[in-house]
Amino acid sequence: MNSVTAHDYAWIRTSLLFRHMMESGYTLTLIRGRGPQVVLRAMEAEPRGTGEGTAGLIEADDAHRAEVDYDDWDESYVAGAFKVPGEKGDWTVVLGFDGGLGMPCAETLSEGGRVVAHSSNGGKPIHLFHWFEDGELRTMFEGPSARDGSSPDELVPLLREVGFPLTPEGEHDENAPAVDGKAAVLALAERLTGIRITESLLQDATYELGLVPEQPAEEWTGLVVDITDAHGERLYKELGSEMGW
Repeated sequence: MNSVTAHDYAWIRTSLLFRHMMESGYTLTLIRGRGPQVVLRAMEAEPRGTGEGTAGLIEADDAHRAEVDYDDWDESYVAGAFKVPGEKGDWTVVLGFDGGLGMPCAETLSEGGRVVAHSSNGGKPIHLFHWFEDGELRTMFEGPSARDGSSPDELVPLLREVGFPLTPEGEHDENAPAVDGKAAVLALAERLTGIRITESLLQDATYELGLVPEQPAEEWTGLVVDITDAHGERLYKELGSEMGW
């Protein structure tokens, strides 16, 4: 049985690579049963050859960004993918310094398999975790006590085992010891994939590279304002796009 916990990922806080990931914003995705080229095609990525290690990936991404006209905001980026053995077969690991945009087509790629992803948006306090199974978003969260998805409570036992301060019911446990949340997320991803992410695994891999195009913006259809003030008074209002905002 895999007994990994947040403690096993303490290395991230002394890692120059991890610091770059956090400062740039990243998405790290693990996909079961799909090869690197298949994954990049599903992401509609334009092939960019291969890169040796994260140095090669960063060099390719930096070269692309140097070509971008920043007067016309462009969220395209170079992603790197490589194959690694894990639970129930081979997996593809995809790393992109994408500002934490998340993995496009993760739901589709999980059909008949599993996709696990975590991301950060580059120094700002948004860190997301997603677990897809057989074409369905099973669990996602920013904070582990506020989960969403089709089975938001299924991972509560694992969340507690890797170190998140939760009660058996999945609520925040104020009496539990604090934990490095990002390290705990990496441990959770290993529990779900069987893949130990190490600095050397990422640094030494040969990446298939692809330029991921900017994703079309979602059409806004409404806005919910839900605010509770210091006196417990709540304002809840739904605004639709027909109001002209």
